[in-house]
Amino acid sequence: MILTETHMKYIDEYRDRDLIMKLAGQIRRSASGNYTFMEVCGGHTAAIRRFGIPSLLPENIRLISGPGCPVCVTGTDFIDKAIRYSERSDVIIATFGDLLRVPGSESSLEKMKALGADIRIFFSGLAALETARLNPEKKVIFLGIGFETTAPGTALTVIKAAQDNLSNFFVLSAHKIMPPAMEAILKNGTALDGFICPGHVSVITGSSIFIFIPEKYGTGCVITGFEPVDILQAILMLINQVNRNDPSVEIQYKRAVTTEGNSLAQGFMDDVFEKCDATWRGFGLIRSSGLALKGRYERYNAEYEMPVKTQHRSENELCICGDILRGLKTPDECPLFNNICTPENPAGACMVSNEGACNTWFKYRFA
Repeated sequence: MILTETHMKYIDEYRDRDLIMKLAGQIRRSASGNYTFMEVCGGHTAAIRRFGIPSLLPENIRLISGPGCPVCVTGTDFIDKAIRYSERSDVIIATFGDLLRVPGSESSLEKMKALGADIRIFFSGLAALETARLNPEKKVIFLGIGFETTAPGTALTVIKAAQDNLSNFFVLSAHKIMPPAMEAILKNGTALDGFICPGHVSVITGSSIFIFIPEKYGTGCVITGFEPVDILQAILMLINQVNRNDPSVEIQYKRAVTTEGNSLAQGFMDDVFEKCDATWRGFGLIRSSGLALKGRYERYNAEYEMPVKTQHRSENELCICGDILRGLKTPDECPLFNNICTPENPAGACMVSNEGACNTWFKYRFA
């Protein structure tokens, strides 16, 4: 991407040193107690460490990571199913690159590709759909992962496949929605004073999907962007909510997020998907937290058209990725971190993706 003068002005505005230090000072003066805030977006986790945000905060403010990395929360069972499909000579697996290295029970898609499986990296479902059109003798299975941010793209791809009457394109869906996981965190007793809510998800959904959190659980929410000024301002807004004892849903990221969200993208999702129970790494089954293809699109469901069986196996007991995703532990508490488990040799999913907490902590060395 070529940065234009407009881009540079935007970056300078939200990375202005004087403004950053002013916000840090306001946070120190306002933080009269102890505060624990969770960011539930992998992009926020990466930005917080990249920009050294913890170093600007007083010790009584603690930031913890949550289940905001779609690759990290994708269960081993999904990877195992994808591997089974990749063993078929008539199948092309279409996937986002981050998913390649996530460990399954016995292997990974990266290892299967090295053994000769036809596994290809794509940046969108529509690109995978074009591959299906160009390879009519093959069955192309798109691995649909991600939250409300990427689900509309998969939905549009399925709609396009139906319009073109393609019979060799399929989706293996691990799409999930964020609010049920946030509620599971609160129900399971993780002590939080507020959520730093995901910006990209909220562009699609709008802020209204989080209203139940302060109303039902008395926990505040601030939707924020990804620059240092964004994040610091969101922290200050959460502190003020706690100090006033007035939890609510606020939008810091007003240049991108509205209350209603993107109705067009929501329409694609509503047309193609219905809610289903889904397994999250570290959480187990969360009711109505996944997205499955509706009946009229069932012929594009890989599991419906080509069911496979996998054998469940226990994950590495030393890996604490599940505890990290629930906000119970930090990467440096894992015995494998920066020892056996590194980005070059990941033992757990949280070390694989650039949005994973372990990967981010390793890259920026506890900043």
